[in-house]
Amino acid sequence: MAKKLANSELVLNPNGSIYHCNIRPEELADTVILVGDPDRVAKVSKYFDTIEVKSQKREIVVNTGTFNGKRITVISTGMGTDNIDIVLNELDALANIDLQKKEIKSSPTRLTFVRLGTSGALQADIPVDSLVASSKGLGFDGLMSFYANTDSFYTNELAEAFISQTGWNTRRAVPYVVDGSDELIELLTKDSEVITGITATAIGFYGPQGRILRLNLNDETMNDKLTQFKYKNNRITNFEMETSAIYGLSKLMGHRALSLNTIIANRYAGTFSKDPYSSVDKMIQYALERLSQS
Repeated sequence: MAKKLANSELVLNPNGSIYHCNIRPEELADTVILVGDPDRVAKVSKYFDTIEVKSQKREIVVNTGTFNGKRITVISTGMGTDNIDIVLNELDALANIDLQKKEIKSSPTRLTFVRLGTSGALQADIPVDSLVASSKGLGFDGLMSFYANTDSFYTNELAEAFISQTGWNTRRAVPYVVDGSDELIELLTKDSEVITGITATAIGFYGPQGRILRLNLNDETMNDKLTQFKYKNNRITNFEMETSAIYGLSKLMGHRALSLNTIIANRYAGTFSKDPYSSVDKMIQYALERLSQS
């Protein structure tokens, strides 16, 4: 007999929807666009042909509809890997747990997650307003250490080379590396000018990303170390706050994931996009067209 999940572990709303995401299984598409900003959900779904579901709870906004006949859900996660942990676990539950019986289904459903975000470049040759697809997520957040079957994320050669080259502070969480989906990288980058590279995922916007306002850093050279890091043909292209968790959880759950980011700042050059909203809109339209072909 399948193990029944306790009410305290799989929390539902009175209408049977999952607790934070606030939707029911039939309201989730197999292709899911993840955005951080709740306001960006409408900026994506305004291009849909139809919208069948609209929901909001706290910072999590959900629209499900169709684009060129393909059913897509767009959902806001808020900022940070802690929010990603909530949203991806609940979306997986919608697809792979019988919410009425509170039992895990015997045949898993694979979801497609595509993050459409904004990011800062760490290399001089990556201009603002360009697009970067994350071949790998390099996590500084520590989230994966709470889950089983993650040894390969920590013990791979790239992660070990990063720790060695940067002289990683042992008081911080141990860095881990997870690959993005090769299928989605092919779909979203083929015959395009999209740049690919490693995306570093920080646990904050200021100190963890090397920004100094009133507080000093314990290593003011860390961003330079990220820029200079190289392992075989790999380099770190950009910095943000969600990708490693999306990749790690997706890999463990059997889903496929890709992070696509508009570069709105170049940390190396100290520049910022003059019109980031227009650049993000172009990314949205580009991603929707590519996803509708899959």
